[in-house]
Amino acid sequence: MSGGEVAGILVAVFWAILVSFLAVALARLAQTLRATTKLVAEVTEQAVPLLADASTAVRSAQTQIDRVDAIASDVQEVTSNASALSTTVASTFGGPLVKVAAFGYGVRRAISRKAGPESKEMPAKPSRRTVIVGRTVPVARRGKRKKD
Repeated sequence: MSGGEVAGILVAVFWAILVSFLAVALARLAQTLRATTKLVAEVTEQAVPLLADASTAVRSAQTQIDRVDAIASDVQEVTSNASALSTTVASTFGGPLVKVAAFGYGVRRAISRKAGPESKEMPAKPSRRTVIVGRTVPVARRGKRKKD
């Protein structure tokens, strides 16, 4: 055998080993792709119903938000109406009521001055008591108390 034939055999063996490694790598890649395809199919089977449920929940929430928005606008309208009514009542009755109260006070004061000092009652004298630690001591005992 010549040197060229040996070199040819070595190249052929090298190519055979390289092709074998590539075949094993491709077989493993194909197995990984099959497992990935199966996993994606299972995830899709579980995700579709979840997405449908989420979509239903979002629609329901949107309906409730629309209802709350309508209620809030009605409450705002009632609040503004109540404020306007309060302002109207205050301006309509407030001034005259103050005038009536002032007139009543003036009449009472004039009547009390007209009656004179003889009708006024003398204020009662306040009782002289001393409070000691939550107890009331009458005037008669105050002098007998020991000083500390």
